[in-house]
Amino acid sequence: MNEHTTRTEVAVVGGGPAGLMLSHLLHLAGIDSVVVDHRRVAEIESTHRAGILERDSVRLLVDSGVSDRVLREGHEHEGIDLRFGGRSHRVDFSTLVGASCWLYPQTEVFVDLHAARVRDGGDLRYGVSDTAVGGTDGPDPEPTVTFVDAEGRRQRVVADLVVGADGSRSICRALVAGRRQHFREYPFAWFGVLVEAPPSAPELIYARSERGFALISQRTDVVQRMYFQCDPTEDAAAWSDDRIWAELDARLAGDDGFTLQQGRVIERTVLPFRSFVQAPMTHGRLALAGDAAHTVPPTGAKGLNLALSDVRLLAEAVERLLRKDDDGALGAYSDQALRRVWRAQHFSYWMTTMLHRVDGASEFDELRQLGELQGIVASPHGAAYLAEGYTGWPNG
Repeated sequence: MNEHTTRTEVAVVGGGPAGLMLSHLLHLAGIDSVVVDHRRVAEIESTHRAGILERDSVRLLVDSGVSDRVLREGHEHEGIDLRFGGRSHRVDFSTLVGASCWLYPQTEVFVDLHAARVRDGGDLRYGVSDTAVGGTDGPDPEPTVTFVDAEGRRQRVVADLVVGADGSRSICRALVAGRRQHFREYPFAWFGVLVEAPPSAPELIYARSERGFALISQRTDVVQRMYFQCDPTEDAAAWSDDRIWAELDARLAGDDGFTLQQGRVIERTVLPFRSFVQAPMTHGRLALAGDAAHTVPPTGAKGLNLALSDVRLLAEAVERLLRKDDDGALGAYSDQALRRVWRAQHFSYWMTTMLHRVDGASEFDELRQLGELQGIVASPHGAAYLAEGYTGWPNG
């Protein structure tokens, strides 16, 4: 089979939000790119993912010209509720740190980015297979990405740089020589449900109970997203609607009159999670971004925001590399990105361990968790730490 060759400046493996945002930012800088992804566009558009955007993520979408739909159709949240001991305690982001976050599903971020790249004539190849990356290191690198396109034709993309934005099952991360990988496994997962119901609260509720953690989130006026802590081996299909609602009600129970708005469960899944960081995030003419380099537990709402922060930094580094022959640009990107990654890892770990119940925990552990939560809601300084981490540390 004949192989067709395309020459570009940056080949991006992974066409999710991270890869598309990078391609968009490079386009604004006058740098060509080709984006490849094994998924089809419709598959990505139909995959429900987390939807909390930090203030700087929203600013990046709007100021870069991707879309202002996040401002028109997203929901600005100026705080969250921490619920424990049967009562809710509001953490007011706006008052504490002068910032807010936005409820805007990752699916919609992808839709906006994909539309912007199509509008601007981006070279996007979805539905590919047999993707392989080579030539990214050595004394005279010639980065290449080979694949079979959606029509069954063999393709070869030759570039100055390859970026792996291909998610937590990245094929690119193994190409980083001398890599160090850091893991943290958690002994629990989230049971996530999508339900047909009106919102139960105007903002997110993070609840800690004797039965474990629960999160009450929103999606639209008629569809909501909710989670509760479970065992990683839990069989989602074994749970009836009634059993799910009984468990959620038990974890939100209190004497303040709060009740959940119930409805038909239209999706249920178990989401195991862990922390992972690979360093460095670059090697030769290869750079990693987003989940290809790091994952965090979802408790702190950091995953997509870290990916967008990565590619903002990476776009600047690529411009220095290709336009100013700055050979240290990629290494500086890795160092700078990893500082924020580890800060986010700490924040996510802190939120996770504070709110989740561990089987076999002693009474001391249980009371220590409650003391930590009480310390946050009783202290403006403690609450401000949570507020700043949740809304996102300002990009310097």
